Amino acid sequence: MASDRQDGSEERPPRRASNAGGSHRGPRDRRGTPRSSSPDRARRAQPRPQDAFDASQSSGPPLPAKIEARQLAPEIRGELTTLDKATADYVARHLVAAGELLDDDPEAALEHAKAARNRAARIAAVREAVGIAAYHCGDWTQALAELRAARRMGSKSPLLPLIADCERGVGRPERAIELAKGAEAAELTGDDADELRIVVAGARSDLGQNEQALAILSTPQLDPTRAGTTTARLFYVYADTLLALGRQPDALQWFINAAAADVEGVTDAEERITELS
Repeated sequence: MASDRQDGSEERPPRRASNAGGSHRGPRDRRGTPRSSSPDRARRAQPRPQDAFDASQSSGPPLPAKIEARQLAPEIRGELTTLDKATADYVARHLVAAGELLDDDPEAALEHAKAARNRAARIAAVREAVGIAAYHCGDWTQALAELRAARRMGSKSPLLPLIADCERGVGRPERAIELAKGAEAAELTGDDADELRIVVAGARSDLGQNEQALAILSTPQLDPTRAGTTTARLFYVYADTLLALGRQPDALQWFINAAAADVEGVTDAEERITELS
């Protein structure tokens, strides 16, 4: 989340996630479904033949014919091996559909993810897919519950920034700040660490602590020559925080830096530059 705009509204540079079947958004090399989970996770017993799943009798949004289970990332398909083949294919196809819809129609993506959860609620990848779709819908409570469940089940995806952002979304910025002080946060690197900086800075701004937010965003020092989705969002939030502190010339320069770094057009930095020029 980004810090608040001067007019009191909140600017949240959007997050991007690639489809569930592809490789890792943007931030964290992120996608709509997680990386494979721990290889030593306990496996459930295979269902008995009489329990075999009939996809034609299952509820859930319709699946386009072009969606195939093999489009799901192999490591995530590996998490579905505890299921019978028909169920695994059904779940995989819904995860692929959820990933493809995530950016343009997150509500539809959430319905597909829920359909997968209805058949595989004890799979970490499935719970994470529901959590990420709910996050994109702005349903912080549901997202928080699902992402926590995925983490308990052994997900190895870096979920802490999303979980902290959900805590901020449900009105607990102090909790988001606390999460950033733990051992899990200290292990984050690269884009993952920057994502958490963005969230914690937003939480500080929620509390009216813009100077502290600025310090978080600028430690380590920002490099204006960097580019990429997460970098653009980081520069954008930094510029917005400068603006909240009344430092308009500096803010304008960092909006310019954000626009230059924003190779995928995920922020409205160009518009902010026009407003301030």
